[in-house]
Amino acid sequence: MYDPFSETIMALRPRVRRLISKHGNPIPRSLDELTLHGDEAPLSKTGMGSEQVEAIWRATRKLYRSGMSPAISLCLRRHGELMLNRSIGYADPQAQRIMTPDTPVCLFSASKVVSAMLLHHLVEQGQISLDDKVTRYLPAYGQNGKGRTTLRHLLTHQAGIPRPQEPLETDILYRPQEIIDILCAAKPSGLNTQAYHAITAGFILGAVVEAVTGESLNATLDRVIRQPMGMKYFTFGKTGEERAVDVSTGVPLKLVDLFLNYAVGGSIDEVVEVTNDDRFQEVIVPAGNLYATAEEASRFFQMLLNNGRYGDQQIFQPETVARALEPAYHRPRFDRTLMLPLNFSSGFMLGNRGMSMFGPGAPEAFGHLGFISIYCWADPQRDLSGALLTTGKGIIGPHLPALLGLQHTINRHTRLRRA
Repeated sequence: MYDPFSETIMALRPRVRRLISKHGNPIPRSLDELTLHGDEAPLSKTGMGSEQVEAIWRATRKLYRSGMSPAISLCLRRHGELMLNRSIGYADPQAQRIMTPDTPVCLFSASKVVSAMLLHHLVEQGQISLDDKVTRYLPAYGQNGKGRTTLRHLLTHQAGIPRPQEPLETDILYRPQEIIDILCAAKPSGLNTQAYHAITAGFILGAVVEAVTGESLNATLDRVIRQPMGMKYFTFGKTGEERAVDVSTGVPLKLVDLFLNYAVGGSIDEVVEVTNDDRFQEVIVPAGNLYATAEEASRFFQMLLNNGRYGDQQIFQPETVARALEPAYHRPRFDRTLMLPLNFSSGFMLGNRGMSMFGPGAPEAFGHLGFISIYCWADPQRDLSGALLTTGKGIIGPHLPALLGLQHTINRHTRLRRA
């Protein structure tokens, strides 16, 4: 039966997408020309059927068709095997460079888990304790009443790091030592208060690692994780032109920019401009500029799921991983920055029985969100590790139902059957 309303809506969809998505590339009827597959294991090794895997990929394609992200890369491991390793879209929309599974993407705040594990490595080596005061390693941090702040406070977002009283120029991100000096001189807003530190705590924690080891954070990362695990990328910055370009998308709303300025210190446009600048590759932002492929991020979380073991190497001791994942409190607390009930460990966001950052019904999941719809995680209940990397940066838009649908589809189809 002819339905003129439905036909009109279908005709308008491309126009709406072009208005919402600044990358402006048309979404073809067939996405095959924009889709690339990496290595994937035989399904028999993953415990998945082809219909289940294709249901997950259909949900991913639906997310792409929302028009909010020029590129998406998804890697899922189940039972330690590569179940799905694919990309779709443009790594550089203007140049129409196709995204591949081997394209590195900025993980933004998902970088925090890697910095945190380097700190936990120092605990494992007996060089520090999480309950040490920050001033033991950075004496200048004790200014204006911050002398009682511990490393654990920083890792669990309870250090009361204040937001700048006056707007800072975005270029300061390319001068990390200035940021550290500002944070050392700042007056805390309240110790033991749950308030997500988007980027600030990372500079202090990174400085602690460098003070203890006597080497750069990238050198420690290279020695402890990157080289032993055979990563090509997985570095703070130091990534070439092959990296994906981030794009500001979504419905432009003043309220959204006000929230992001409050939460992360800048609007979407400002964050995207800073991170696409070549200078962003020359600095270390411990909570914000780790570059990795989706497969590398999934590999890292699979190692954690395997109690710190990768192949025949013990990257972290099992007790180190367990300590890193221990909840900071018994139930989610309302976070005064993100305005959501959240549960953290010393470096990770944790799942819960209802909705969480990692979809519904994932109480044992752990990982981290990255600006704005990057997810890196593992879920022991499903024997699953994964990374969903997107380059479109927008909060309000048509992608929201598709994103929630993808999370639901992944969790539904990877649930382990009870014996």
